[in-house]
Amino acid sequence: MTVITECVFCEIMAGRAPGDIVHADDLTVAFIDPRQHNPGHVLVVPRTHVSDIRYLDPQTGAALMATSIKIARAVDRAFPNEGMTLWHSIGPAAFQEVPHMHMHVHPRRLGDGLLRVYPSAPVDADPATRTSYAERLRLVLAGNQALWK
Repeated sequence: MTVITECVFCEIMAGRAPGDIVHADDLTVAFIDPRQHNPGHVLVVPRTHVSDIRYLDPQTGAALMATSIKIARAVDRAFPNEGMTLWHSIGPAAFQEVPHMHMHVHPRRLGDGLLRVYPSAPVDADPATRTSYAERLRLVLAGNQALWK
């Protein structure tokens, strides 16, 4: 009897669920996303099960970015594109479907209509608002060394 956990990405890495793996190393795995809006859409995941980027340790985060770079270069050479989008979604408001950290590497075609970032033209925040946002983040960054661990 095969035991299936709740995380399909963990199951793919364990070989208990189908997945077309294109790269694997000690810390990361990359595989073809089953959904291909444009040919060449790849997911890059850490071997460690964490829900999103906020929970990655620095070593795994660096490895994930290094693998994402390698995969982006390979996708660029292997599939037609006029650009590329890399993205990571966190939580239901961002439409994260699998609660395992993953980076999408998606080749883009002009006019493909994929991933419109803003529902309408964004409004520029006034300088005072931007300054207040920057100060809020600087305070958190200065006062919370746990962000750097």
